[in-house]
Amino acid sequence: MVADDLSVHVFRSMNSKYTIKVVLFSPSLDAVSGVSTHANMLFGSDLARQFELLHFQVGSEGRNEGKLRKLMRFVLSPLQLAGFLAKNQPQIVHINTSMDRKAFWRDIVYLIVARLMGCRVVNEFHSGFGPRHLFRNSLPLWLLRRFLLASHCVAVLSNETLRLHKEFDSRIRVVLVPNAIDAVSLLDAPRQINRDDPLRLVFVGRLVRTKGLFEMIEALALLKAERIPFCFKIAGSGADEAALRSLIAEYGLEQEVVLLGPLFGEAKNKLWLDSDVLVFPSHFEGLPYSILEAMAAGCVPVATAVGGIPDVMRDGEHGLFVALRDPVSVAGAIRRLAQDREELQRISQAGRSRIADQYTADRLAERFGQIYQSIL
Repeated sequence: MVADDLSVHVFRSMNSKYTIKVVLFSPSLDAVSGVSTHANMLFGSDLARQFELLHFQVGSEGRNEGKLRKLMRFVLSPLQLAGFLAKNQPQIVHINTSMDRKAFWRDIVYLIVARLMGCRVVNEFHSGFGPRHLFRNSLPLWLLRRFLLASHCVAVLSNETLRLHKEFDSRIRVVLVPNAIDAVSLLDAPRQINRDDPLRLVFVGRLVRTKGLFEMIEALALLKAERIPFCFKIAGSGADEAALRSLIAEYGLEQEVVLLGPLFGEAKNKLWLDSDVLVFPSHFEGLPYSILEAMAAGCVPVATAVGGIPDVMRDGEHGLFVALRDPVSVAGAIRRLAQDREELQRISQAGRSRIADQYTADRLAERFGQIYQSIL
């Protein structure tokens, strides 16, 4: 029995007259996970004052379990969900998931259970991929189509992903709901203008090759050869950390590049506010929190135009776009900002305004409130 692995959190409305209950799926609320961050934001928003929000824990993040316990959880969790729904009688189940095969086979069972229990289902995909990315064979694609059509609403992060879902099947009830952040502490914080000092570069995220980390280091080697001064701080951990350290040593960048390990809360906010440029030439994305947090702090993104990033920032207005897997392009964008501090300041201010207008937790709560009401 693994019922103790389920974390059940109830966020009750201040208005006792409401009766609508919503179950939010996510990993542990204490886990280092983008989906957990998203769920915590909803639980702490005005949405929790309009609806009774309950948490059903899924996924491996935040758990300490071996293979046997993981298998037991996979087998028993649909039964646990059925019991949870029978006990709490929610009207809506809100599945937060990614567009990958492992999650699909788990979530299709959850959707069947939720529909059999009479619940409306919102499927929110935290991914930059479309449905056809998942399978090539006709039977899994048929099941995926049924899964999406059985959802009362499919929420996606970017206009590109919305287009891919509509191309897959125009009957899918898909809506655009970009990520958001609790940006008050960043937007309201004063920011020092760096007019003359070496450019302060930063990366925050998982240390994996697909984030473009190796292209970043190659770009910095080019800048060092040109005698353009900079410092680069990297916050995070991941599978390619050892290879990254080796590459930094190979290019002789130990004095310029510092690996800080994972940072959270005030320490991460301070890093954003003390940095000038986020270097983020990722190979693929949904809508990364790093972009939103950096812009809220006035830290200018140098990023690839992948996933939902082009929805948030326009080239030359809120940040600079670089070519995919191209260290020369990355070096060129950093050089441009290092040599034109007036442009750096202008883009910094425009980015903060963009987040304040479009990507706050209040906006996210309002959007999901509308979605919940519409599917009822």
